Amino acid sequence: MQYLRVVLVTALASIVARVWAPHPAAASVAGLASVQLQDLGLTLTIVLVGAQLARRLRIPAGAMLVPLLAATVLQGFGAMRIALPPVLLALAYGVIGWSIGLRFTVQIVQHAWRALPAVLGAILVLIGLGLMLALGLARLADFGMLTAYLATSPGGADSVAVIAATSAVDAGFVMAMQVARMLMVIAIGPRVSKWVSAYAKR
Repeated sequence: MQYLRVVLVTALASIVARVWAPHPAAASVAGLASVQLQDLGLTLTIVLVGAQLARRLRIPAGAMLVPLLAATVLQGFGAMRIALPPVLLALAYGVIGWSIGLRFTVQIVQHAWRALPAVLGAILVLIGLGLMLALGLARLADFGMLTAYLATSPGGADSVAVIAATSAVDAGFVMAMQVARMLMVIAIGPRVSKWVSAYAKR
């Protein structure tokens, strides 16, 4: 369900961004290709040390959150520049995909196929709610509609980051909203899941 949600939301956001703003933003992403070894080494150090610290302190989703927050603060104060070369990102996505895909069984795939209509319906409702939030945000906070749409998109933050970086939008605001959404899901999600599970059992 999560993969299907990300695929549908990302594809729709890409189409909307292409139709709404066919010309890329003035800030080009070509500079991302030039990565300094020092920046890359510091980035990897923060990732590894932050993940280990989170495991020892037993912070929920800390392996992602601690390096994310640490690197964001350091880069914000000018102490470092986050370096994420495309090769490293491809390897990371591959490992994540394998770790999830290898858990699939024939029974899980069959169950997912039977639940597909309900899953698609839930995803479409979620996209509709995001669009309503975008309309409200654009009207009340005076943001461009495309900026508001990407900021409230219920897709993956990484996918939205790529779309925002290559579109004429306020990429900083979009990513701030996406990170805030992710942090809220991580903080509130487990409690909501437990409540739903207990309610379903009753």
